[in-house]
Amino acid sequence: MSLTHAEAVALLQGLVSIPSLSHQEGRASRWLVEQMRAAGYDRAFVDAAGNAVGELGAAQAERTLLLLGHIDTVPGTIPVRIEPSPEGELLYGRGSVDAKGPLATFVAAAARVGSAWAHAQGVRLVVAGAVEEEAASSKGARFLRDRFDGLCEPLPAACIVGEPSHWSRVTLGYKGRLWVELEATQPMAHTAGPDAGVATVAVDFWNWLSRYADRFNAGREKAFDQLLPSLRRLATFTDDAMYDHVVASCGVRLPLNFSVDTLAAELAGWAGERVAGSNPPAGCTIQMEQPSELRVEGTAVTLTLRFSAYEPAWRSDRSNPLVRSFLQALRQVAPAEKLGFVLKTGTSDMNVVGPAWSCPIVAYGPGDSSLDHTPHEHLRLADYWQAVLVLEQALRHWGQPG
Repeated sequence: MSLTHAEAVALLQGLVSIPSLSHQEGRASRWLVEQMRAAGYDRAFVDAAGNAVGELGAAQAERTLLLLGHIDTVPGTIPVRIEPSPEGELLYGRGSVDAKGPLATFVAAAARVGSAWAHAQGVRLVVAGAVEEEAASSKGARFLRDRFDGLCEPLPAACIVGEPSHWSRVTLGYKGRLWVELEATQPMAHTAGPDAGVATVAVDFWNWLSRYADRFNAGREKAFDQLLPSLRRLATFTDDAMYDHVVASCGVRLPLNFSVDTLAAELAGWAGERVAGSNPPAGCTIQMEQPSELRVEGTAVTLTLRFSAYEPAWRSDRSNPLVRSFLQALRQVAPAEKLGFVLKTGTSDMNVVGPAWSCPIVAYGPGDSSLDHTPHEHLRLADYWQAVLVLEQALRHWGQPG
């Protein structure tokens, strides 16, 4: 069947109406699978990770294109409604932009392409609403990465990640990410005493990290090429054993080809200098999906650095069949528009699957990404429908032989 405009809007509104915080996506995944079955998908199921998956075309098709969206959202209750505006109708609701709008676009566009077309072209379209993208785990994308590993199932020939980029733009790359947490402890002391409070260790840590980034960024004008740290948490407390603690957590956005091991080694050197009476600590190797830490013990202060949630930056090039398919599609749907290219300073599931699959990959979806996670998140329905039409034609062009 070919989804109409009204059916596509109903699909989007229904999906946005079901709360699906990270780790709580089950109801939304089951509902979306039912919609894909009703829309004529050859196979639709909730997989072992909790992802909502729909497939069109033969399971053993020669080429697979994976449309990787995510079904989870950040917290926040926004009453789901459609309101008129000078720009046309707007659908409000948590996830309308990030990223149920792009996911509904995937489901609708693939349904409009249809099973018969996929079988005739010898391709398989796999649409996935992945779980836990908004969590550091990216459980759903990692499960799909391991499913399509070139052994159990062939590597995808191409991948489209569902993230808002505007209906006439594609995103080619995302910065990487590293979570760095410092914890320092020292014996409790009176605030009127001569010893500095343990909180000063966190201040020194943040100042060091900021100066490190400033040195690295010298001469790098584009945000995508810069090292961008942000202080996300700072807390002090005293435990029952009468030790003062400070915890400082930083998110660090990484540019391409950045050595996190070098950062860890230099940070270890700072820690050894900062903690009096300590032996010089060894650095640590930072790996994806495997937290690591180093510990420095001094005469008074014990300092621990923890590294986690590491994802390297990823960038695709413009010269590949997938990008050409979008160029052709936009010329067909909106000849006056020119395809734009975006590099984003956040991360997405592209960071998870890009290094593993090394196939042509872009992110696409309707919506203004500046509305992500905000209390007034909304999607212009005309943009959503344009994205459905553009993606439908992009899939058709990509699936053509040769």
